[in-house]
Amino acid sequence: ARLREPYGVLQGALLGVVGLLLAFGLSLALGRYEDRRAALVTESNAIGTSYLRSQLVAEPIRTRSLQLWPQYTDLALRTTKEVPGSPAMRRTTAAEETLQRRLWRLAGEAVGAAPLATAPRLYVDSLNTTFDSQAARLSALNNRVPGAVLALEVFGAAVALGLLSLHISLLGRGLVAMVGATVLVTLLLLVIFDLDRPTRGLIEVPSAPLASVRASMIPPPAAQGP
Repeated sequence: ARLREPYGVLQGALLGVVGLLLAFGLSLALGRYEDRRAALVTESNAIGTSYLRSQLVAEPIRTRSLQLWPQYTDLALRTTKEVPGSPAMRRTTAAEETLQRRLWRLAGEAVGAAPLATAPRLYVDSLNTTFDSQAARLSALNNRVPGAVLALEVFGAAVALGLLSLHISLLGRGLVAMVGATVLVTLLLLVIFDLDRPTRGLIEVPSAPLASVRASMIPPPAAQGP
């Protein structure tokens, strides 16, 4: 009994610390997941606004710009399925940057042709917001829970469960509690790791806002050019 009591106290204290670590890691992962969702919605709205405003500039810039926006949105959708930092992601973002330069050049021509008109200036403003939103979303994809925190959680969980097993072996009972604690800790670790990887696993950042914007580009433009 004298041996069991110190083990029980130590095991209980360690489980409490591990619980705090898991809660901290889950909070970090959830926060980053919500940031990624918000960044995707912001970029989707910016693309939609730029597409609508591009309908109001003069020809031939209007038609040339409207032809580029579906391609740009398709590339943005592709990045939602690619692993951040992978060669495929780098190729996609390079293609996006090429389209950004073409869109910006066309917007500059629109402003140069009608420097006092309202539509080109509004279009340039929304275009700049779109490019900034794309950079913010890609940055959010790479904003992950520090590896040291994840390693500490795994190590702490392993030690705590090991001490719990030792304590139960000394008591000779409590196998159900042991199995329940192991399953719960394992599930929490899996959820934290899944949330921290936005393009892999079961929990992904939904691309529905970008898909909705892309679908809106299928019908003919609603506004006629000046």
